[in-house]
Amino acid sequence: MEISDVSLVKPGLRERKKQQTRERIASVALALFAERGYDHTTLAEIAEAADVSPRTIFAYYQSKEDILFCDEPLMYERLERMLRERPAGATTVDALREFIASFDESDEQNVLRKRIIGASEGLRLSERARSAPMEELVTASIARDLGDVGPDDIRPRLIAASVTAAFGAVRERLQQGEAGEPIPHEEALEILDQVLEFLRGGLEALQRS
Repeated sequence: MEISDVSLVKPGLRERKKQQTRERIASVALALFAERGYDHTTLAEIAEAADVSPRTIFAYYQSKEDILFCDEPLMYERLERMLRERPAGATTVDALREFIASFDESDEQNVLRKRIIGASEGLRLSERARSAPMEELVTASIARDLGDVGPDDIRPRLIAASVTAAFGAVRERLQQGEAGEPIPHEEALEILDQVLEFLRGGLEALQRS
């Protein structure tokens, strides 16, 4: 019985250690990107600062860009869950509003990441290019809003593309602000609500048609 218990505990400890290493690499990398600039920071420098080998970094991340955007998989997983588990009567737009509002704007790493991306046109383009998973999730959710329409119905994909483009534009505005700094969270939500109200009206019109 004791052997069995130990065998159950060890994988958990190992996984926690791996997660700690992964988070340390990401945290150190963000600090270096902010201090030296994303383009001027090498993987070797990140490895040295994180006290790991370059080979260890490649066990967790494929590139500097993967490190910078390391929060994306969990973010899309949370979005998928919120879209899937939205209450009866709530639309995709309602779930998106709740999703955005749930972000912790006091998280220092999130603030740092915004500043790093906002300072680089190339990174903003990369962020936009990496939004395909969000568009797919929104497409499937809008298809449910419209009565589980078939795959040949182009409306969900067109609306999802509009939603993704709108969120991308707002996100860039939030990252850059007026003087290269992120704007306050309250102002961000006000802008977001204006965009969502427009999208909600279009979706409701399609539901009535």
